[in-house]
Amino acid sequence: MNYRHAFHAGNHADVLKHLVLARLFALLSRKEAPLAYLDSHAGVGLYDLAGDQASRTGEWLQGIERIWRAERHPALLDDYLGAVRALNPDGQLRYYPGSPELARQLTRPQDRLQLNEKHPEDGRLLKDNMAGDRRVAVHLGEGWHVPRALMPTQEKRVVLLIDPPFEQADELGRCVAALGEALGRMRQTIGVIWYPIKDERQLKRFYQDLSRSGAPKLLRAELLVHPADDASRLNGSGLAISNPPWGLEEELRELLPWLAEQLGQSQGGWRLDWLIEES
Repeated sequence: MNYRHAFHAGNHADVLKHLVLARLFALLSRKEAPLAYLDSHAGVGLYDLAGDQASRTGEWLQGIERIWRAERHPALLDDYLGAVRALNPDGQLRYYPGSPELARQLTRPQDRLQLNEKHPEDGRLLKDNMAGDRRVAVHLGEGWHVPRALMPTQEKRVVLLIDPPFEQADELGRCVAALGEALGRMRQTIGVIWYPIKDERQLKRFYQDLSRSGAPKLLRAELLVHPADDASRLNGSGLAISNPPWGLEEELRELLPWLAEQLGQSQGGWRLDWLIEES
């Protein structure tokens, strides 16, 4: 439990993950029916980019800072950037929303949030940051138990974010297992697995396992900021999305090239395809 997301808050991987979450909430909100948002490894929910941990790495300078200062951006970023601006009303970028705060801002009164964080101190901070919103429940437990503990939900529609710290060698496999358990409990689950792009051999096995997960359909979206040829660094990140709502693929085909151009470091690149096509 050494991982603390504050060191990486607002980096290029966060931008991809949170922008896709924002688009999911926007697309799902076109229907009045309530949704549940479940977060297996939620973090603290809100990050100070001028704080000690974020300042030590400065990763946000190559992530949200570039997006914040871009002269123009696609309209599809409006919801995501609106959530960031709401935390920085003076126009100076200092605070960044983690996935819990982003979900809290971009969901509706009829929606419900179930957030889980295993790290004791981070869990307490998460509770403090989410205090006052009756739609939010915070759990302090093992993230891998979220599907069996919290599903099925009373809501017919559910978005499940699986975003572990990737400190253990088996976590890619556990992501696939957690997605499979969620789909077994609610076949229509929109499962979102975030994963780092480092070791290509591990990723090849991960893709194979995902393709055998039994998901009705599974979309892969990846953003590269370096060539994927160095397993010692974070070359980029990806999202595997089960049951993506209609319209998301088209939106990502517009967004990913723009993100690759804005966030590329030694090289920018992207990929969008189906690991499981709808039968």
